[in-house]
Amino acid sequence: MPLDPQVVKIIKDAESLGLPAYQDLSPTEARKQMLDQAPPVQPELSVKKVIDRGIPGPDGEIPIRLYYPEGDAPFPVLVYFHGGGWVIGDLDTHHSFCHALAKKSGCLVVSVDYRLAPEHRYPAAVDDAYAATKWVAENPEEIQADPDRFAIGGDSAGGHLAAVVSLMARDRNGPRIDLQVLIYPITDCSFDTHSYKDNKEGYLLSRDLMKWFWNHFINDESEADDPYASPLRAKNFRDLPRALILTAGYDPLRDEGEAYGQKLQEAGVNVTCTRYPGMIHAFIRMTAQLDKANEALDEVSGTLREVLQAS
Repeated sequence: MPLDPQVVKIIKDAESLGLPAYQDLSPTEARKQMLDQAPPVQPELSVKKVIDRGIPGPDGEIPIRLYYPEGDAPFPVLVYFHGGGWVIGDLDTHHSFCHALAKKSGCLVVSVDYRLAPEHRYPAAVDDAYAATKWVAENPEEIQADPDRFAIGGDSAGGHLAAVVSLMARDRNGPRIDLQVLIYPITDCSFDTHSYKDNKEGYLLSRDLMKWFWNHFINDESEADDPYASPLRAKNFRDLPRALILTAGYDPLRDEGEAYGQKLQEAGVNVTCTRYPGMIHAFIRMTAQLDKANEALDEVSGTLREVLQAS
């Protein structure tokens, strides 16, 4: 399937800005550029109550942002990890999307501001993600959450963190997770899949940029084999939470996300894997511009409602 015409316009508009590639910037400059390009909150996809606070982490306080839906507490909860290759992105870059998630799903969305690389390399982001998940599960009354209706999720690097936290929770007898939502997740430190070869440049996320992200994230190549760095290389995929995996047809990460879904399915995990053929990486946050982004948001929200029985 060719690129969606709405995506073609987005790519052309992005190219017309003449912005440097993230990999040609310092991490600090790249963070500012991503934030400057973050979509604004859409009034029709926003919640009325948002609270910022901090929770204890393995190396100091972890900032979180709480998005409360309409309805009565306690709320089903989604712990959410933003994308950005573990190097860029924060609570503000994903502020609009978390509003929309809470609004459409009926879940309390807990957005986690984990530590970024290269200042904090692997496993800092993983440790923060797991610590935040554990804190929410153990302190639900503090935020009006229902620990018996519990999901985690994320996009791109955030999808990686959600997959890894699911592995860690199983391995460490940690929180019980009802659903993992993996939106075009990073699952392997490898750049030789068909989707990497076919989509290596020209679709906003490039192979060179992914190499830049990985080089900032891990300390050395040997860590790439660690299943908490490359979850696709885990030895055991049994007894993991139900999964919803979304991929995009013109995304370098497409094949590794779908391969992860296949591994889960072969291990007996309930998996729904949906490819959005004419889409690119990061498309789900473009709800003001892409019809398919709204379809994907509806799929995620509908699955959360189904699994967590949100009102």
